[in-house]
Amino acid sequence: MKTLLIVSGGIEAIPGIKLARDMGLFVVVSDGNPNAPGFAFANDRIVASTYDVEGTLYSALQYSKERRPIDGVMCIASDVPLTVATIAEALGLAGISTASARLAMDKLAMKQKFHADRIPVPWFASVNSPEQLKHVIGAQGCPLVIKPVDSRGARGVLRLTREVDADWAFNEAKKHSPTGRVMIEKFLSGPQVSTESLMLDGVAYTPGFSDRNYEYLAKYAPHIIENGGDLPSCLPAEVQRAVRELVGRAAISMGIRNGVVKGDIVVCDGEPYVIELAARLSGGYFCTHEIPLNTGVDLVGNAIRVALGERPNAGDLAPRHQRCVCQRYLFPTPGRVISVRGHDKVTNWPGVELCEIRVKPGDLLRTVDDHPARAGVVIVTGETRAEAITLAEKAIESIEITVEQV
Repeated sequence: MKTLLIVSGGIEAIPGIKLARDMGLFVVVSDGNPNAPGFAFANDRIVASTYDVEGTLYSALQYSKERRPIDGVMCIASDVPLTVATIAEALGLAGISTASARLAMDKLAMKQKFHADRIPVPWFASVNSPEQLKHVIGAQGCPLVIKPVDSRGARGVLRLTREVDADWAFNEAKKHSPTGRVMIEKFLSGPQVSTESLMLDGVAYTPGFSDRNYEYLAKYAPHIIENGGDLPSCLPAEVQRAVRELVGRAAISMGIRNGVVKGDIVVCDGEPYVIELAARLSGGYFCTHEIPLNTGVDLVGNAIRVALGERPNAGDLAPRHQRCVCQRYLFPTPGRVISVRGHDKVTNWPGVELCEIRVKPGDLLRTVDDHPARAGVVIVTGETRAEAITLAEKAIESIEITVEQV
């Protein structure tokens, strides 16, 4: 029985952990939270922070030496490719290089590499002070996007217009960067898509392709908050082909010939540009729920095989159908939760594939300024795109989270 180490034990990793068990693997989960929900579904555990590269490496090496050899390592719904790559390199396992992983963890270095390799990206620059930011705003105009160089979950990501205070924006972005670095880029108008691909010998197979929903861009401004997405994409076929081709080129630019890449792409005036490319399986149940529901492709299972050094059949990554799928999130009112109602009813509706509530009575809810602040999620299917969207919106409206102001 082969042993797979999954570096992430959060709730969104559970479907992948269960799938690996069903594939006959001995699954070890590592997470810094001793009560990580993923531990309950693993064969064994390692308590080490997913972001502590050296700590997790030490624990993994000890485990592989003293308990049982580790045959593969990966992460699911956790942005820790450097931790995974470092372990894979030390144990001689399949995986991307640490150099590629470092690019994936550093948005500025990533954009610089893309620019050097002629991969289309929005105009960008590093900014080191509020004064420099003001100069850039004057020279480039608005809208712009300011973000931490090395954060995640939309933390500190802001859409800058003339009304936004530049001093506040710089400090807000900087406080979410572990290294205190900030970058700015041009905000390109146009539809945005999430992609998820598996690179096999330098070829990108992209069964994951979702139209991102930014209907609340004005409501939560200047924070950039996504409200799920819709599959299949409504973009023209030729644009979708261009996006897929661009994702493959971007992965090669980062040195990734085998492994998962998750793309954030914007299409401006019919041309795709890379916003970011992550070297991991996505969160938000995109890889575990939406892609299989939409296409019939088991992306996670095939990613597991790649992590074990196997080569999946490329035919297994070809979509079998294009079922309509919609994901929407719950956006709570700030305050202390008094009650949550409607969840059990919605869960049993035909077409509802997932209804997850992430808050409970007694929880203190903050203002929504990043993705972790969202209170729950639903994923539904429908005969048509419109039917799926209508059902998802109805499900969200039927869940009542009552709060009291504090």
